[in-house]
Amino acid sequence: MYNEWSLDIFYNGIDDPALANDMASLEENVATFKNAITSLTYENPAKTLREIIDLKEKTAVLVRKLAGYCSLRRSANSSDSEVSGLMTKIQALMASTAKENVMFEKYVGKIDNIDSVLESDEVLSQYKFYFSEIKASVSHNLSDEAEDVFARLNISGGRAWGDLFSFLTATVEVDYNGEKTTLSAIRGLAESDDPKVRKSAYEAEIACYKKIKDPIAFALNSIKAQVNTEAELRGYENPLDMTLTHSRMKKETLDAMLEAMREYLPKFRQYLHHKAKLLGFENGLPWYEIYTPMGKADGKVFTVEESHAYLVEHFKSFAPDLAEMVDEAFKNDWIDFYPRAGKVGGAFCSNLPFLKQSRVLTNFSGSFGSVVTLAHELGHAYHGMMIQDHRPLNTGYTMPVAETASNFNELIIVNDAIAKSEGEEKIQLIESQLQDCAQIIVDIYSRFLFEDEVIRRRKNTFMFAKDLEEIMLNAQKEAFGDGLDPDTLHPYMWCCKSHYFRAGLSYYNFPYAFGGLFSRGLYAKYLEEGEAFLPKYRALLKATTVDTVENVALIAGIDLTEPEFWRKSLQIIADQIDLFIETTSK
Repeated sequence: MYNEWSLDIFYNGIDDPALANDMASLEENVATFKNAITSLTYENPAKTLREIIDLKEKTAVLVRKLAGYCSLRRSANSSDSEVSGLMTKIQALMASTAKENVMFEKYVGKIDNIDSVLESDEVLSQYKFYFSEIKASVSHNLSDEAEDVFARLNISGGRAWGDLFSFLTATVEVDYNGEKTTLSAIRGLAESDDPKVRKSAYEAEIACYKKIKDPIAFALNSIKAQVNTEAELRGYENPLDMTLTHSRMKKETLDAMLEAMREYLPKFRQYLHHKAKLLGFENGLPWYEIYTPMGKADGKVFTVEESHAYLVEHFKSFAPDLAEMVDEAFKNDWIDFYPRAGKVGGAFCSNLPFLKQSRVLTNFSGSFGSVVTLAHELGHAYHGMMIQDHRPLNTGYTMPVAETASNFNELIIVNDAIAKSEGEEKIQLIESQLQDCAQIIVDIYSRFLFEDEVIRRRKNTFMFAKDLEEIMLNAQKEAFGDGLDPDTLHPYMWCCKSHYFRAGLSYYNFPYAFGGLFSRGLYAKYLEEGEAFLPKYRALLKATTVDTVENVALIAGIDLTEPEFWRKSLQIIADQIDLFIETTSK
């Protein structure tokens, strides 16, 4: 307990007979599915749909279990060769069903009375939204043969380039103080109390990217070329249009949020300038000082055991079921805590609704920020708990709402800590929260600008590393303005963010801003409504897998297409900036 996660709930190793049995079952299911698709008729569509859905449900559970096991093992150890062959086999097997999946979707698209067909069956009636999305997506399908070829080539295309990025960033050696360290460890030093360490770590990080930037540039170019090609072939206006469709989100919602964010950029620049002056810098804040602690913390370094007790205690007052889940996560080895060679950097949560659990990866350092990170990832786990009773094909929520529960958890922990603190400690906590807000608003906006520009340029040209560096610097200057020192930006931010390297998931940046602002709007409603809000919150999270982003928000009485909602959430942050500046100007 309190070290590495346990994956025994999946299998007891690669040689576990249960794994071999599941793989055999998956192969059998796929063969049965392919045969069933070749004999589709409209004689009894309810019976046909139920047979196919039963097969797809069983297949989905098996894939999530097998592929999930492989993915989690590789995240904890990128050099884990035992699961690489199995993952490749699973990917190839599922890619081979692309043609049949398209045939099924086209079959569904031709059922005119589908609502009455779905109502005639208890299981099918739970898939109304699922089938409505299929009906809407039919026009974007390629031919049966093209879908088959595309899926197979993606294994050695987009996915392979993404795997290359993960391998390079997990294994690159960083030269620091005469020793070798990892990229995740050196990035963690950005939060050091020692200004010399922060600057030297930044310089070592920037230097290490020169070892891997060229192959990563090729990976990024290849992935974005594939994304552009797919969007064009499927008849989308552009990759952003494709992403929004997959996100179940209207362009009006994104435009409203970005409009409000741009309006508030000057306020964030005011915060950065003020912090720079407090630290003795006149030309804006250097990049390596973004995470510099302000004020004075109580000096406490948390053990994992103390983090466990702290989070359970603080979540009890909000939602007892959340506190109980967090307790279970710590006690039953859901979490992989500490950094080590080969382990991926950052943090994530993998929901396992078919097992009614989740797994969390983090790189715990003992800081209060590490505790907040745990709270964030366990928010994802709580979200997973809310959707685990859906049918197997109804358990996927989209990018924008994915960060809702995680950010809400952060607000519970940090706001409570701020309320109970005073003096220098309060300043430290407020500024720490402002750091996070600057990341999810200003830095995320720069990443959005970067990816949008890269996708646009990739239609006509190849971008070498120096070109990508220039695009990133221009995006950071546009977003941060004079808030940062232009001579110490981060030209290699594209080299360390895995979000750019997923061929099937573009623009994984704006969802962080969405989650941060949406959760603040929800938190404000919680403060207004008290316990009466909790049932709405649970219902909202549960609905994220079976409705649009806009309809989910309406459960809490929120219209996402109006900039005013986003302005109110941003004003909460602006008020904190004013408080920070006022308090530290005395």
